[in-house]
Amino acid sequence: MRLLLTGAFGNIGSHVLAELLRRKHEVRCLAARTPADERRAARFTSVTDVRWADIRDADAVADAVSGVETVLHFAAVIPPASDDDPDYARQVNVDGTANVIAACRAQPQPPRLIFASTFDVHGRTLDKPPPRRIGDPLEAIDAYSRHKIEGEALVRRSELSWFIPRFADVPIIGLRRAEPIMFEIGLDNRIEVLHPADAALAMANALETELVWGTTMFIGGGSSCQVTYREFVAGLLGAMGLRMLPDNAFSDKVYATDWLDTEESQRLLWYQRCEFDTITADIAATLGWRRHLLPLTRPFVERAMLRLSPYYANAAR
Repeated sequence: MRLLLTGAFGNIGSHVLAELLRRKHEVRCLAARTPADERRAARFTSVTDVRWADIRDADAVADAVSGVETVLHFAAVIPPASDDDPDYARQVNVDGTANVIAACRAQPQPPRLIFASTFDVHGRTLDKPPPRRIGDPLEAIDAYSRHKIEGEALVRRSELSWFIPRFADVPIIGLRRAEPIMFEIGLDNRIEVLHPADAALAMANALETELVWGTTMFIGGGSSCQVTYREFVAGLLGAMGLRMLPDNAFSDKVYATDWLDTEESQRLLWYQRCEFDTITADIAATLGWRRHLLPLTRPFVERAMLRLSPYYANAAR
């Protein structure tokens, strides 16, 4: 199948690309030229059609869409970057999606469209008994969730054949830089995670599953990936050889995370393979030789992370 994958070298996109190539699809990639994306792209030696372009460039998008059968649209600016520059993020997340839709509709045979969305569109739901269901109310709580709600509406009005997966949290399988946003989530929040390889499997299977078209579905890891934020942070830090940080480093805020009803998506797409322990083990495996340095570097890394927390600094005064 001839496919276009936008955001092809991002966290989810790069795993989707690997799975599509494994299935022998012909994949054209559209991505912004950044050092990180160029490094990831270099690993995909079998990809011969990479379009380094801005999703905001309507002409470049139209050229990339030409002749494909399905577009998988994963290009997006996510938090915390979307909060740092919401105007730019909207140009990418909303206007860029409008460019993709217009390009699809302009084709003699319009391609199908998969639009990657997020659970964040449901807002803060900790006060409600889980799991969340796909028909639950939408609530924009920040720039990113607002953009995705707008993007979903554009897709539904497009007259294209579409599928909207709303993803749970998809951790990076590897070392990641700590961000202040990690301390803005209360430790008692419920969170569901999803291995990026399972996200990729769901998307590849969707291409072959007629019943998903015209629907919106949660894509999450299932019951074995439903944890508290405390368990989530402790698991990811432990995978990197670090100890759990003190409770007073974290806010007590309710955040846009929850456990999801993925029964229907699992029934149709059969993608849930990895438990939360698998995710942490895979992260740990990426440490390689750096594992031997952990006893020496752990105290410095933990102190550096705690300096990112305004709550810990206030508690220490």
